[in-house]
This record gives sequence, C-alpha cells and structure tokens, in this order.
Amino acid sequence: MPPPPAAPTTLDYPVAQHTLANGLRVVVSPDSAAPAVTVNLWYDVGSRHEAPGRSGFAHLFEHVMFQGSANVARSEHIALVQGCGGTANATTWFDRTNYFQTVPVGAFELAVWLEADRLGTLLDALTQESLDNQREVVKEEKRQRYDNVPYGDVLERMVALTFPADHPYGHTTIGSMADLDAASLDDVRDFFRTHYLPSNAVLTVVGDVTVERALAVVERELGGLSDAVRPPHPRPAPLPPISGEPHQEVRADLPADAVHLSWRLPALDTDVFDALDLALGVLGDGQTARLHQRLVRREQLAESATAASLGLIGGTSFGYLAARARDGVGIDRVTDTLLAELERLRADGPTPEELDRVKAQHERAWLQALSRIDARADHLGRAATLLGDPTEVNRRVARVRAITPDQVHQAAAAWLDPASRATLVHLRENR
Repeated sequence: MPPPPAAPTTLDYPVAQHTLANGLRVVVSPDSAAPAVTVNLWYDVGSRHEAPGRSGFAHLFEHVMFQGSANVARSEHIALVQGCGGTANATTWFDRTNYFQTVPVGAFELAVWLEADRLGTLLDALTQESLDNQREVVKEEKRQRYDNVPYGDVLERMVALTFPADHPYGHTTIGSMADLDAASLDDVRDFFRTHYLPSNAVLTVVGDVTVERALAVVERELGGLSDAVRPPHPRPAPLPPISGEPHQEVRADLPADAVHLSWRLPALDTDVFDALDLALGVLGDGQTARLHQRLVRREQLAESATAASLGLIGGTSFGYLAARARDGVGIDRVTDTLLAELERLRADGPTPEELDRVKAQHERAWLQALSRIDARADHLGRAATLLGDPTEVNRRVARVRAITPDQVHQAAAAWLDPASRATLVHLRENR
C-alpha cells in the first residue's frame, strides 16, 4: 500500500500590523527563540519606477543611503551595526528597494533610529562628492558583475528581448553608464523626495521584542517624519505574449555556447503565475527535473539545463529555459531539445509525482526561510509591499499545495507557446 499523504503544513507566525499617522506601515512578528531582532525597511521603488534617461537611479540610491545623514557619518551606519555584533545590507530589484539589519535585541532601538535618521535627514548630508563617489562605485560594480564576466549580460539582454524598450521592466536595475553619468545632484534629491517617504514604505520588525515595544519605538523614531504622499504610480497593464520570435546572437570569450529562451508570464500575485512557476520547476528545478535528466544525464548534450520564473508585480513577469552546450554539440540541437521537453509538458502536463516533488522543494525552501528572523522579515515586507497583506506568508504553502496537475498543464499550454518566445544565444568567439 502507498504511504498515507502527509499532513498539510499549517503556518501561524504572529503578524501584527499598524499604520502610523504619516502613512508608514509597520509589521511586527515577535519571536523569542533568540535574543536578536531584524529591522527591515521596504520602499515601494525599484527600477520600474525610474524615468526615461534615469535608469539605475533606484540602485544608485541604495548606495547613497549609506553615505551619511544629519547625525550619522559616511559608512557609519554599517559600522555601528557591526560594532554591536549585527549585520546590515540592502538590495534593489525591479519592484522595490529594501534595507535590513539584524542585531542583538539590546541594539533594537539603535537599528530603528538609524533608519529614521537617514529617511528623515539624508538630504542634509548629501553632497556632490558623495554622489560622485557612489556613482563610480556603481559603475565599477557594473563592470565587474555585468560587463566583464562570462554571461554577465544575460539578464540585461533577456529583459531587452522580453519587454519593449520603453516598458518599466525594459531595463535592469544596474542602469546604463550614460544614465549614471548624467545623474545630477538635483535629480537625486528629486528622486528621494518623490519615493523615500514613510507613506511609501513598510517597516518590519521580527525577533525578541513585543508588539507594544516595537510600535512604541517605531512611533517615537519615525512617527514625526514627513506625511507627504507619493504621487500615484499605477502598475503597467499586462503585456500580450511575445510576437515575432525575437532572436539575438552574441559572440564573446565564453567557456561554452549557451541559449536562453524567455516568455512573458502573468504578474506574481495570480494563481496562474504560481501554476507556471511549478511548471517551470518540473522542467528545470534541480537534478531530477526533466531538462537536467534528458540534456545533461541521458543524452549528454549540455553541461547544465534549467528553467525558472522571475515574478514581478507590474502586470507582467517572465519565465525562461536555459542550457549550456557541451563541447562539440551544436546550440541548435540543444535548443530543439529544450523545446521538445517543453512541448511534451504542454501536451501531457506533469505527473502527480513530479508536481509533488516540486511542491515539496518549494515548501522546504519556504519553511527554511521563515525559520530565520532575517528572511521572515524580508518575506513579510515583500508580502506587505507587493501583495498588500503580510499574512500571506502563512498561507503560501497551502496556496501552492492546492494547485493541481491540470492547472499546471493548462497554464503551460496557454502561456509557454514556443512561438511566443524570445531567444538569446551566446557563442564562443573561437567558433
């Protein structure tokens, strides 16, 4: 007899919500497992909010925010956090920018005060020198991570093939060198005044602190900041499927030929996106997935083969299939095999066993993340900012578990049509 089905995983992390008078949303999730606390601040601003000719501003600002404020010297924010045994960092993406620190519980008030000081007084300390310094840091990051490494241009080129040039997702967060060079001090100040507002942010506190104390500290440090409201910034309308099968071929000094195929998908807050995410997981998530099993293990056509989605909230996400060819294998053969496996999934759908495997992998990763206060704070901030409800973190596993093989089959058949793809091919220069 087959083993009985596993009991459904239920999550009940405490989530308290409060909105200050100035519009700052506060999410608190107490956890006394360790004497530590994470303070995580999500701003509803990413590269999709940048004006034409101002690409890279959101990411540039992530760097500028560590250049000092009225009461904190340049680079002192991270030094103060590390000095008490904590960690701090920040990231920028298409839909958001977030700043986070995890500290011993005794430094909780310091972490909140640091975020309040730079949100309230960054412009008091912003100078042309600090802007120029961080502009050069970002340009060097672009050289090292995008321009001068094998396949470093994949995301930039895939985004350009998948989205129209004037679409909010038509450029990557790193921006262009020309736009970074053109950034003036007034431009940066305007960007801050427009987007860096309490009403455009979610502050999440997770760790060994009560709801009452967390809200009292946040109210004291941030409650008196600006109550200005960011001008409306509607989300883009969903795009139709890609047409014309756009194709780009790049020759460079590379270790192997490679191919990337991309599709437009629905926004990440839809059930169809979740079904497509699972479909791409069946194809390319791990060594037991279809693409790895066929291209890498059985037929030995590729060094690697994968598939995944990139969920975005502004109307349209995207998904991709990718592989790097083995020596002596033509990239057209690799591409044809990728598409053959895709067509098999579109025709027959996943098996229940395949879908259970992908769901189990998703659930394991989700539970591992939520078990850490820093990752839980990030997921709560993400859900509040992009989905409008931080309690979604407790429902996520059940929502994914409920998706059926038929839903995955239908989503793949409707959205992953080979005729609606974009193709990026990288070829080694010596071929």
